[in-house]
Amino acid sequence: MTPIWGSVAQYEMIHWSWAIAVYLFLAGLSSGSIMVALLVKWNRHERSNSSIWDAMIKSGAVVAPVAIFLGLLLLVVDLGRPLSFYWLLIRYNITSVMSLGVLFLLLYTPIVVVFMLLVFERTVIKYTFLSPLVALIQTVKELHSYAKVIEYFLFITALCISSYTGFLLSALYAIPLWNSPVLPILFLTSSLSLGIAVNILTGLLFFKSTMNAESIKYLLVLDLRVILTELPLLALLFIGMVYAGEESAQAAKAALSQGFWAGLFWIGVIGAGLGLPLLTVIFALKSHVYRLHYVVINSMVVIAGVLILRYYIVYAGQIYLG
Repeated sequence: MTPIWGSVAQYEMIHWSWAIAVYLFLAGLSSGSIMVALLVKWNRHERSNSSIWDAMIKSGAVVAPVAIFLGLLLLVVDLGRPLSFYWLLIRYNITSVMSLGVLFLLLYTPIVVVFMLLVFERTVIKYTFLSPLVALIQTVKELHSYAKVIEYFLFITALCISSYTGFLLSALYAIPLWNSPVLPILFLTSSLSLGIAVNILTGLLFFKSTMNAESIKYLLVLDLRVILTELPLLALLFIGMVYAGEESAQAAKAALSQGFWAGLFWIGVIGAGLGLPLLTVIFALKSHVYRLHYVVINSMVVIAGVLILRYYIVYAGQIYLG
């Protein structure tokens, strides 16, 4: 194998494979999309069914439960003994990040489903074959007076889900790239970025939403703020590794300059995932040209960038050990 791609031997140490990277992506997608949907509902929601804000709420209500169920299914299968997974649900160790993650998932998953049913209450009632769900909605409707409390609780659990994926990796002290307090914050920020991107695309594709210049500008500025948060976090991640000791510093240098994964980081994460959206937003805001395709392009490259980031963190962390 050529030096560009690295030695085959480096992949023998991979214990957490692509399935974990995809699970981390799906968990971030679920939590990010529902947090964005709730923030829009609280701050920007308009009653018009054709507005982008209404579409983003509906998108979050659909994407969040679908993504978390797919992620859990992938995680259970990847464990190798899916029939024994239930032990994680009945045995807890509050000092274990994995156990806390399972607890967060148990709290988050049913609530996000209830939120989806409430958002699509009228749609569900139209279809008789969904009568069990209608009955559930009727039961849940009794909690309407506590709707804000439920939404706040859902937001907090989503916040825990997006952060715990970073804590899950950072708890492994032997891997320099993972053992950083910055990682949970980076995962949280990228989850919000992912949620914005996916909710916009899903809303435009499936909920017949329209966007005016004001909403396009608002979303572009929101993208800019998230990007300007992620870039310093990535810098802090590697700066922390440099000052964490010689072995960690060597791992940081290798992760940024050697092999396929270093190239993927600069081209996929920094170039496409952050650099391209940053240039697009700056150009649009400076020129006062607020076009729909700017938002769509930004959303697509952000989704790809976040997925690449998850892959990079999982694989590069296991490969570059100092």
